[in-house]
Amino acid sequence: MRRLLTLLAVAAAAMPAQAATRWPHGAKAAVVLTYDDALSSQLDHAVPALDAAGLKGTFFLANVRAQDVGRWRAVAHEGHELGNHTIFHPCRAAAFPADPRYTTEAYTPASMIREIAQQNVLLTALDGRMRHGFATPCGETRAGGVDYLEPLRAAGLVTYARGVSASPTELAADVARIDPMHIPARGFGEGDDAAKMIGFVEQAEAGGGMAVLLFHGVGGDHLAVTDAQHRAFVAWLKAHRRDVWVATLQQALDWAHAHAGPSSRR
Repeated sequence: MRRLLTLLAVAAAAMPAQAATRWPHGAKAAVVLTYDDALSSQLDHAVPALDAAGLKGTFFLANVRAQDVGRWRAVAHEGHELGNHTIFHPCRAAAFPADPRYTTEAYTPASMIREIAQQNVLLTALDGRMRHGFATPCGETRAGGVDYLEPLRAAGLVTYARGVSASPTELAADVARIDPMHIPARGFGEGDDAAKMIGFVEQAEAGGGMAVLLFHGVGGDHLAVTDAQHRAFVAWLKAHRRDVWVATLQQALDWAHAHAGPSSRR
């Protein structure tokens, strides 16, 4: 009996690991393209590239310009996701020069939540949706030195909160078990090419998880990847549709939870 149990254990160890999450059409991983700050270069370069490839992205809006309101409404109409990034994008004063009124030191969790609630009003006016996700400005989770994500969770104003870092372990995680208020993501910017983006996705493929990429400028504005490298990456995603499922962040999370096994349900 002992020998039989040993043989069974060895055989189980030799079997290939099951994917963490069962993605649509047998895809090995989900890929989510997110874009922060409502930048004009995203409207000029990122959106046209995604639309041409038939892919959808998630755009976290802050400091929306009046002249772009119609364009963002059109982005939502095309099936892209609009998310909450606050109104004024408050960060620590040490992060970069800003009006002292709009630094996280000047906020409290309550005032941060009020601002997020007000930004939801704009988002609903743009896309007609009542549910919106959230991305932390500068990846910071404290206002006035106090964590605001737990009060935000309790307020029920957003469906998730995307961060700005992702470990290899998180790339292989069962997405249905990830805390929705701490969604991992990796930023790509100046000097990053399509090969680095592809490598990040391939890590998620190996573990059957989800790769959330974070962009700011595309071919312009700040922390920008070049338009050419972004287009090359989008073309690679289109060519590998059978292996990776490109979805908005809300779609990916909704799918993972709807198709979770009993052990994955929180």
